[in-house]
Amino acid sequence: MNILLTGGAGYIGSHTAIALAESGHSVFAADNFSNSSPEAIRRVSELSGQRISCFDMDIRNTPMLADILLRKEIQCVIHFAGYKAVGESLTKPLLYYDNNIATTVSLLAAMEEAGVSRLIFSSSASVYGEDAPSPISEEAGIGGCTNPYSRTKAICEQIIQDAAASSPVGLQAVLLRYFNPIGAHPSGMIGENPHGIPNNLMPYITQVAAGILPELTIFGGDYDTPDGTCLRDFIHVMDLAEAHAQAVEYLSRAASSNTDVPTVVPINIGTGTPYSVLDVVKTFSDVNGFPIPYHIGARRDGDIPALYADVSRAEQLLHWHATRSLADMCRDAWTWQRKNPEGYWLR
Repeated sequence: MNILLTGGAGYIGSHTAIALAESGHSVFAADNFSNSSPEAIRRVSELSGQRISCFDMDIRNTPMLADILLRKEIQCVIHFAGYKAVGESLTKPLLYYDNNIATTVSLLAAMEEAGVSRLIFSSSASVYGEDAPSPISEEAGIGGCTNPYSRTKAICEQIIQDAAASSPVGLQAVLLRYFNPIGAHPSGMIGENPHGIPNNLMPYITQVAAGILPELTIFGGDYDTPDGTCLRDFIHVMDLAEAHAQAVEYLSRAASSNTDVPTVVPINIGTGTPYSVLDVVKTFSDVNGFPIPYHIGARRDGDIPALYADVSRAEQLLHWHATRSLADMCRDAWTWQRKNPEGYWLR
């Protein structure tokens, strides 16, 4: 199948490109490289043995996007493109609303024009809001989001629902609600590559380990959890990537099925196992053989004590479950950092 990845040079997009190529699909990417590097695409091509064509473009250019969908005979789109830093979304909300929502509207319009009916959307567990009890199932209502980033994901989900309900091409979509992807490809050739000081836990830990940052600040040590730090559902990025490949297969089965299947299906992607922030720090230290200096700071606005997935729907519909351990996540993340101290920017 010919598959287009918007934001395909990003962290999750690049790993998914490898999983799709290994599953026998022809992969294309579109990215404006605002928070990614063409080097990621080059390395994905090297790892996968498939030359990945990447279009340097803004997904909001609907005519150009529709032309690509038609010329490359794209049969499925996986939509990763968008800004994702929670903290930045609080200071630049209009940037997030303009980019994340406008790219989704543009993509849906281009797909309609080109007659492409299969979509996988890169969503987030943060759409459930702060009051949802864990383990969270897809039956929990979305909303009550604590930041503009999360709200853009919830709004985009609703836009996709509305587009599918009125679609002349029979749009079918899977909304993959990610929990906390970490780690890297075990080769160490691709991984998470943040600009400046990282917003996420694992790249912060690896930069502390590399001596780039002096120590880790853990936001809050007095939560009602076993060790006082927040519990999260960390998932290896390659497990997450393989879930996308299985979602492609699910849409193929749905398109050929004679049974009545929902046109838009939300699916949690996590392990279903919560780990605390201190669990991650300790595991990273144990696996890689050196301590991570840290201190406990004040709680961060918007954080909740526990957030982890009910993954039964992913197992039922996608025939998928995570197979890699927290130790694997920590080992592979350090391999990436160690081999690429400057990320993709210098090699």
